[in-house]
Amino acid sequence: MSIAEQKFMVDAQGRNLVEMRPPGIQNNQPNDIQITAEQLLKDAEIHQTKEIRPPQQRIMDEAELQEYKFRKRILFENRVRRQRNYLGIWIRYAQFEEGLLEFRRARSIFERALEVDPSNIGVWMKYIEMEMRHKFINHARNVFERAIYQMPRIDQFWFKYSYMEEVLGNYQAAREIFNRWMTWKPEEKAWMAFLKFEERMGERENQRQIMYKYMEAFPKLKVYLKVAKFEIKQKAWDSARNIYERTLEELGQEALKEEYFIDFGRFEIRNKEYERAREIFRFGLKNIAKDKAYQLYQEYLAFEKQYGEKDEIDQIILNKRRIFYKELISQNAYNYDAWFDLANLEMSTKDVNRIRESFEAAIKNVPPGNEKRFWRRYIYLWYNYAVFEELEANNIQKAIEIFERAIQLVPHQQFTFSKLWILYAQLLVRGKDIDKMRKVYGLAIGICPNIKIFQEYIQIELQLANIDRARILYQRFIEIFPDNPIPWIKFAEFENDLEEYERSELIFELALQNNQMNMPETIWRAYIDNQIKLQNYEKVRDLYEKLLERSKHVKIWISYAQFELSIKNITGFRAAMQRGEKCYIGKPELKEERAILLEQWKDMEIEIGDEQEIKKISDKQPTKTIKKRKIKLLGDESEDFGYEEYYDYIFPEENPQQKNLGMLLNNAKLWKQQQEQRNG
Repeated sequence: MSIAEQKFMVDAQGRNLVEMRPPGIQNNQPNDIQITAEQLLKDAEIHQTKEIRPPQQRIMDEAELQEYKFRKRILFENRVRRQRNYLGIWIRYAQFEEGLLEFRRARSIFERALEVDPSNIGVWMKYIEMEMRHKFINHARNVFERAIYQMPRIDQFWFKYSYMEEVLGNYQAAREIFNRWMTWKPEEKAWMAFLKFEERMGERENQRQIMYKYMEAFPKLKVYLKVAKFEIKQKAWDSARNIYERTLEELGQEALKEEYFIDFGRFEIRNKEYERAREIFRFGLKNIAKDKAYQLYQEYLAFEKQYGEKDEIDQIILNKRRIFYKELISQNAYNYDAWFDLANLEMSTKDVNRIRESFEAAIKNVPPGNEKRFWRRYIYLWYNYAVFEELEANNIQKAIEIFERAIQLVPHQQFTFSKLWILYAQLLVRGKDIDKMRKVYGLAIGICPNIKIFQEYIQIELQLANIDRARILYQRFIEIFPDNPIPWIKFAEFENDLEEYERSELIFELALQNNQMNMPETIWRAYIDNQIKLQNYEKVRDLYEKLLERSKHVKIWISYAQFELSIKNITGFRAAMQRGEKCYIGKPELKEERAILLEQWKDMEIEIGDEQEIKKISDKQPTKTIKKRKIKLLGDESEDFGYEEYYDYIFPEENPQQKNLGMLLNNAKLWKQQQEQRNG
């Protein structure tokens, strides 16, 4: 039919059959009932046809039996012809003939299978098991002989062959099989099986010969130890010791393992040869690397705890800890904590030479960088070294040399350690070398002046009752640190203790005139406390007035009022508070200071206990509210950075509407918190 003819094919209704197309989908909405892949698989499983099994057949006579055998043999022959290399079919074929008691046919099938793959262990084992199952012993022996001749390295044949002869009571044949097997030098389990066989036979001498042959065949440490344990089990102590000694002689370096020395040592301990055991342990620890002798060391430690003397036990523990610390140091030579532990360990031994060696080795590890943080732990090695020489070794001269070496080592131009100078000077004082002590402090002040050094130097001069020298040092102290309040305060207190009150006041006045002073408030505080201590209250008021001329800080007003209250001057206290409040009224930027002042005022009035004043001050307390304001950055007011919350204080004299608004906002906030708690 041509294309033109196909084009005009129509059905009975006159529709063109060629040009007909499937109708388009009218409704794209998803169906209400969706079918999942799980449902499809489940339906397929339900409607799957069951496995078709052949019907059971009953054989009624000899003819039917022969027909059944014929059909099955043809089936098996076809299968082995198609799948010749698949030995599972051969085995099932042979088992079928075995089930029919056709043993000749079964043997023939096994032989044919072995021609296909003569190295298949499974076929050999099935063949042997068939012969053994039906008690064809000679046939089984023949198959065994063929198997072990062809594959002598397969232990399964030897095991089963020897077991069969043993079950049959043919023990000599079983022994001969084991002897033939051992000539091939099999693995350990074969030798152990031979040993167990001789144990069942009760032949101890044969057992010993087996173990010695095993040792000759495999000259390894593991085998030697097994033979030694065998001799121990037989209670042949001399033979066991001889084996242990031969192990080291014959194996050499291979025997230098901790398990050998542990077993040998335990053997001697069992025989109460404690000195021999001790020497064995020590020899092992001496010739084995420390990282490979942990268990041996633990064994030796337990031995000494049980049988050794106290000194020996202590020495072992010290050696153990010494090894541990040296391992840490070998990993990181700058691990100063490990050096400290090692030095303390050596100090516990009271061996001066060892202690000095450990300290000298430690201080050789100078920190790599000239930064103080690297030196903080290191410098304490020098301190401990000097303390040891002074207190333990009673060698003050050696301690002085150590401090001098440390001072020469530290880079004082970058940083210094005031404690180093102070400890050195204190050592010289104990050594009654005052002149050298002064030279040391003078050198420290000249190279690297430090507040602690000045204070300690002055303290020593005061202990020596050198007042004039202490005064000179204070003057030098102020010259070097003119902007630090500590030397000024200490100098004034020094003069005050000497009852030189005019000198003390003059020092304070000079300090107040120093415009470069850091934290001048500490000078004012010390000056005021000094005058209060001397009960010079008018001078205290003058100082507060001078201070208020410089600053109107709220803490000054509160301190002024607290002073008046401390001397029971209630009128002066309230006057100071009123002046402070008046200073802040009308200044919106100082609202917070005013609120702090009023709160302190109220607390002090509560302490006094005057109800009228308490009510009066309470009425002045502001209302604290939270407000929002725009965030502004310096130099950039055009850009909007959002809003921030801040606290504002509304005082009673301000707009009442603002106060009411603040109270309203606070109540609203409280109501919101209560609602959140209820909902939570």
